[in-house]
Amino acid sequence: MIKKIDKNRRRQKRHYRIRNKISGTAQRPRLNVFRSNRNVYAQLIDDDKGETIVASSTLQEPLKSELESTSNKDAARAVGTDIAKKALEAGVTEVVFDRGGYLYTGQVKELADAAREAGLKF
Repeated sequence: MIKKIDKNRRRQKRHYRIRNKISGTAQRPRLNVFRSNRNVYAQLIDDDKGETIVASSTLQEPLKSELESTSNKDAARAVGTDIAKKALEAGVTEVVFDRGGYLYTGQVKELADAAREAGLKF
């Protein structure tokens, strides 16, 4: 009998492995990325305090209305630019990138590149 591969379970295992090695602080928070089938989410997290500093997603109205689709590379680029702008307003310039167990291609890469172009340092 052939067992079906659970891709999300494999991603979660990769994410736990990554999270054992990286952690966000107040000076250098963790930029976490999550992709669902319909949306892209990003947030800056201070793991010392256990709180989110800023967050952005394609569910927010300014981004949602200007995008054709909320689940493609253009949407990820818009979220990356938005999270970087919010981070700079909050006084954060350097972050630790947490790709959430996803491979560094496609939407995840576009989000990271847009955040870098907007002024965040990884």
